[in-house]
Amino acid sequence: MGIFKTKKNKRYSYTPRHYKGEGSPFEIKHKFDDYRSTVGSNKGLKNKLVSALEDYKHNHNKSANKRVLIIIGILILIFLLIIEFDLSIFF
Repeated sequence: MGIFKTKKNKRYSYTPRHYKGEGSPFEIKHKFDDYRSTVGSNKGLKNKLVSALEDYKHNHNKSANKRVLIIIGILILIFLLIIEFDLSIFF
């Protein structure tokens, strides 16, 4: 009854000739994955947002945080100008 049996793939113990390292050379892994907390098996939108906010809070690069806040502020002002909001209440 060879009709119902699937053929199994052959397995070889192949190692690349010029590979000098630890672990599997065929494992695809980004070099910064060890330092990120947002990489992983986060399921759902809420878990992704929570982990991204925790990563943002524990970021020790203060200049990047300032830059993000400045960009958000400029985008909000541009949005208010587009919808013709009266900006005189702020001054």
